[in-house]
Amino acid sequence: MVVPAYFGHIDGARETVLRQNLYGLRSVIDQFYRDKGRYPVNLSELVEQRYLRVVPIDPVTQSHDSWVIVPPMEGAATGVFDIRSGAAGKAADGSSYASW
Repeated sequence: MVVPAYFGHIDGARETVLRQNLYGLRSVIDQFYRDKGRYPVNLSELVEQRYLRVVPIDPVTQSHDSWVIVPPMEGAATGVFDIRSGAAGKAADGSSYASW
């Protein structure tokens, strides 16, 4: 009886960390835009410019390479306007990770 509850807590913790990582990344992207007047070319630029120490991992996929980059809608072909999780599947609330 303890094992299902344990795994439920682990999944809940991963979802919490994913939400926090997305919030933090989005805040850093916004700060970069306010400072530079443009969006970063990629997530690595945020590290190079010292807005981040490292690109955080997506706790659901356990990878820092699975983030899905959303480009600016201003007609620019490149840049990081927003970020989404590359994880497949649904959260405990029924929403897909990719929609966060």
